[in-house]
Amino acid sequence: MVLDVLVGVVDPAYNYGMAIDLILGTAGHIDHGKTALVKALTGTDTDRLPEEKRRGITIELGFAELPLGEYRLGIVDVPGHERFVRNMLAGATGTDLALLVVAADESVKPQTREHLEILRLLELETGVIALTKCDLAEPDWIELVEQEVRELVADTFLAGAPLVRTSATTGLGLDQLRAALAAAAKVAAERVRRRPMGPFRMAVDHAFSVAGHGTVVTGSVVSGRVQVGDELVVQPGEMRVRIRGLENFGRSVEEVHRGQRAAINLAGTHPEQLDRGHELATPGHLVPSRRLSVRMNLLRSAPRPLKNRARVRLHVGTAKLMARVVLLDRDRLVPGDWAPAQLFLSRPAVTTWSQPFVLRSESPVVTIGGGQVLDPDAPKLRRGEEPTLKRLADLRSENPINRASAALLFAGWRNWRPEDLARTAGIDDIEGACRALVERGDLVEIVVSPTRTIRIHRLVLDELSERVEAVLRKMHQQYPLRLLLDRSQMASRFAYLESDALVDALLERMATAGRITLGERGVALAGHGPQLSAGERELLERIVQIYRQSAYQPPSVEQLKARISRNQAAMPELIRLAAADGRLVKISAEFYLDAELEQQMRTTLAQRLSGGKGLTVSQIREILDTTRKYAVPLCEYLDRIGFTERRGDLRVLRE
Repeated sequence: MVLDVLVGVVDPAYNYGMAIDLILGTAGHIDHGKTALVKALTGTDTDRLPEEKRRGITIELGFAELPLGEYRLGIVDVPGHERFVRNMLAGATGTDLALLVVAADESVKPQTREHLEILRLLELETGVIALTKCDLAEPDWIELVEQEVRELVADTFLAGAPLVRTSATTGLGLDQLRAALAAAAKVAAERVRRRPMGPFRMAVDHAFSVAGHGTVVTGSVVSGRVQVGDELVVQPGEMRVRIRGLENFGRSVEEVHRGQRAAINLAGTHPEQLDRGHELATPGHLVPSRRLSVRMNLLRSAPRPLKNRARVRLHVGTAKLMARVVLLDRDRLVPGDWAPAQLFLSRPAVTTWSQPFVLRSESPVVTIGGGQVLDPDAPKLRRGEEPTLKRLADLRSENPINRASAALLFAGWRNWRPEDLARTAGIDDIEGACRALVERGDLVEIVVSPTRTIRIHRLVLDELSERVEAVLRKMHQQYPLRLLLDRSQMASRFAYLESDALVDALLERMATAGRITLGERGVALAGHGPQLSAGERELLERIVQIYRQSAYQPPSVEQLKARISRNQAAMPELIRLAAADGRLVKISAEFYLDAELEQQMRTTLAQRLSGGKGLTVSQIREILDTTRKYAVPLCEYLDRIGFTERRGDLRVLRE
């Protein structure tokens, strides 16, 4: 077998194909008998390491399998020592139900309380309580311990859970414990059935090399299913890998699915590239991020309020990393309260909508809180903004369309795909959600090419439109004499969108709505025209008159400046304004022509060129009564606008 750490005692008569797979997590104080109880139930000793054998305590995660009728429990045995709570948290990933263990001879201890808080923060709904070592305590004492345990769990998901007296040494209560676990498994299975299967995802809790096989990773499958030969992605890191082999508790299998413990033999990576915090997933499903929007709770047992921008230890999936908390609606969070917040991570992590997490203080290291991820790849949010807080609240909505709309809104102008809704809003029916968003008008689909469609929230487009208008207002103030502003100059202000196609589509949409005037190279706010003083209006009329009087020998801009000495700095803009208004026509970089004369020129030449006749530049010069200096650019202009076509030395009318 590829993996020995998952091998358990397997019942050969058990129907493995029809069982419902669930993950059972143990919890409890050090030396309260978790490992001994698991061995008594399953026959598997989950303490594997020599140091664990020598010291008699669990340090690393251990695993065993417990068949219970139609259910098959993959048991994750976690350390109870306070120094190894981080390992306990890694093992709690993907847990469906819990077994809280309390030693009858010692009763409730610090890690009993901390482990229970962690299970609550991970949003478990069902479990069983086992009193161990009942052969070492008197009946009256056991009754007192039971009472203390009931008081401990009174406000938790274990408030009504079965409490079973056991002894791993004598076998006391083991059958009753199996029955209680089967009943709890039935409750957990109902919750699992309500969830969509989703894309494949498994957080890595071990990575190592096996001679003759290569890299092997283990973990609890959180969602989806995968088969031998499938390709997956390791995140963070975007490493493409292929599945060479699969095992489930020592059995070679062709497929593993949600609720199972799995050992996966990978091709395309090395063990030193993988560690806790990495996850295997369907390509495209997970996106690493260093910023999360969350709803967080500070435990009542937290030693002090949590201040804005406090540093904490974040445990999510099997990852452990430092983070800074930014509270969005207050300056400090008091014990027992909930608050919207953002977590700024020390390195990228992968999460999904509604994924639970746990927070521990930086020093001393104790569990202080946790919560749920709302946006797994969040933009930076401003504190205290009511619209933002309302949108975050929508991400907690029971209405999936409201969640999908909020997720799309927070995605902003970033590249967004409909399948992202599984990760960002917990949406199962992707096609139906997108259809509903389009019908509500929230989702705008902009086709920018035959193979590419940009999908964006209507409110994001409205916000971008307002930014465009603000930029145009500033540009109109900067260039008060321009009728149309330079389109490329305006577009450069939106380079952060990383899509020229999106900017073009946005401008077209605004032009259709009548908010802007849009030309091939120019853009302006609708109804916005040059603000001319009385002197500038008088100068504009003088310029147009000079061009009209100059016929087909118009002055250059420099020659015009020589004839008009006042307000020369405004002259180039006034000429361009006259051209934009249709009073002048730009012939070349140097010359403009009176618009009426330009029309007369085309009428005259159309008559002379009719019937397929051709004219040389010299002949056109004579017809227009001008010089070669002007005739050449005039002919080039007529070619450029498609009025004439050059054939050798002749110009002919273009068909």
